[in-house]
Amino acid sequence: MPLPSFITPTALARFQHFELIAHRVVEGFLTGQHKSPFKGFAVEFAEHRQYVPGDDIKHLDWKLVGKLNRYYVKQYEEDTSLRAYLVLDASGSMAYKSGQFSKFDFGRFICGVLGYVLLQQQDSVGLVTLDSEVRNHLPPRSTRHHYKRILDALADETPGEDTNLGNVLHILANMLKRRALIVIVSDFFDNIEDITLALNHFAHKKHEVVVCQVVDPSEADFPFRDLTRFESLEDETFHLTDPLRLRREYLRQFNDHLRQIRKTCHQLRIDFTQFRTDEPFERSIAKYLAERLKR
Repeated sequence: MPLPSFITPTALARFQHFELIAHRVVEGFLTGQHKSPFKGFAVEFAEHRQYVPGDDIKHLDWKLVGKLNRYYVKQYEEDTSLRAYLVLDASGSMAYKSGQFSKFDFGRFICGVLGYVLLQQQDSVGLVTLDSEVRNHLPPRSTRHHYKRILDALADETPGEDTNLGNVLHILANMLKRRALIVIVSDFFDNIEDITLALNHFAHKKHEVVVCQVVDPSEADFPFRDLTRFESLEDETFHLTDPLRLRREYLRQFNDHLRQIRKTCHQLRIDFTQFRTDEPFERSIAKYLAERLKR
């Protein structure tokens, strides 16, 4: 499945001045900050300097010693960049669309934009796609080549199996050994108790979580009036029924589910935002990033 036409260099460039700053401390650093100007002996090579008595000889660059017959030590730049994971739900329900674009299209655009913003900050970003299991896992990197791998992975993904979001998020929480910013993009159409337990798991491991719920306007408003065939996108079941008989109960359950997700996020200090696929992509994400920065 190719990337939607709206994920273009021109569209992404409109977000070059936005930021996605973590609001908590991850791995002992104030996250969202760029690389420290202080030189130490860890993580990423910065420059050489001449050896002085007392320097640890394990940092000597022996190749330069051989070439120049002089002693130089390698200095490294302490890496305080943010590690972030973009987690995209690729289950069957994300394929639903009542308009031009599906929830999965919108989800891919969210991941593409946020990955671009994080890269502009020199932060490390990875991608995880999942349905009833983890389908793809790209560990965080901060290079442009790695960002191309993320876009390629998003282009190759298609909505697939039935969802098991809560249980798969538990598995993911156990996979991630270092604290990070976790952005979960999904419709969250799964058992609310399982989702709540999974979000608690991330919070317990001191990750900062951002929940991006993507919904189609027909799911939120249920505008159907005529006799309608409702087909499941995650199995082969279908129902032919009068939607007017279902509308009140459907909306009650839909809004109750949404309230419980919002309540859980509020209790766990998780940033929750909802995107509707009938709203302009760029405007919706720009609005969210601006509001988050104010907070």
